[in-house]
Amino acid sequence: MFINDADRGVPLGLGLALAQNSGALSRFAGLPLAERQAIIERTHSINSKKEMRGFVENLAKNWEV
Repeated sequence: MFINDADRGVPLGLGLALAQNSGALSRFAGLPLAERQAIIERTHSINSKKEMRGFVENLAKNWEV
């Protein structure tokens, strides 16, 4: 499920995890579209809320795509 199905926006799980981490959300929102898309693609193999939160926390700390 996506937050914005019209243009295949942010997957719901990623959006919720980003909403709980304001630093990660700000950084994600400021990225160019291609970089945001690369992050979204990496989330397709994540299968739990705990994994998604860890993924977002790791992004916020290291911010490597």
